[in-house]
Amino acid sequence: MKDTSTLTIGQRWPSTNPDVIQLYSFPTPNGVKISIALEEMGLDYEAHRVTLSDADVKSPEFLSLNPNNKIPAIVDPNGPDGNPLPLFESGAILIYLAEKTGKLMGSTPARKYETIQWLMFQMGGVGPMFGQLGFFVKFAGSEVKDPIPRERYINEAKRLLNVLNKQLEGRDWVTGEYSIADIAIAPWLRGLDFYGAREMVGWTDYPNVVAYLDRFLERPAVKIGLDTPPRD
Repeated sequence: MKDTSTLTIGQRWPSTNPDVIQLYSFPTPNGVKISIALEEMGLDYEAHRVTLSDADVKSPEFLSLNPNNKIPAIVDPNGPDGNPLPLFESGAILIYLAEKTGKLMGSTPARKYETIQWLMFQMGGVGPMFGQLGFFVKFAGSEVKDPIPRERYINEAKRLLNVLNKQLEGRDWVTGEYSIADIAIAPWLRGLDFYGAREMVGWTDYPNVVAYLDRFLERPAVKIGLDTPPRD
């Protein structure tokens, strides 16, 4: 393990314990994926609050860690071969942490790839589509008078919820066992409430999804991770 305290990111967000995983994040659906995973896996970490303002995510210090200026990102001081590993993109971080610990990636080789499959379902579908829905319902896009963009994302959200509802028939978790796929998907389902979009997507029409999110939110590690780092 090498000292990470001199990394550029540390000039703006200094660490008090550079020997543990450093998390740079904010409690958005993408951000809490990693804090929840760290809690579920029992990994030691230090959380740094990086707001979504340009002053933070476009600062030279943060861009030195993630040139795509998006949270979350991590630095693992004890990465492969004992070298520090900086990493961004929530899906990549989830896979890395699962492989590092041997947890939440599936109990068999086949289940591992099923887990990755549903993780990609979130990364390529649920996240982008729900995020755009939020933009057109709650944020600046809500001022757009043309109804076509909003209807597009409402309909796509409904389609994705239906896919998930069918997958969850007779299952507590997406692959049948709790995994990083659930940690990726469930926070975005919760985000529909934040966007004020539950009614328009017919939330109660997907009873398996509703029960799934309730189960997820009752997990102790999830309760901690959803508020890590705190918003203020």
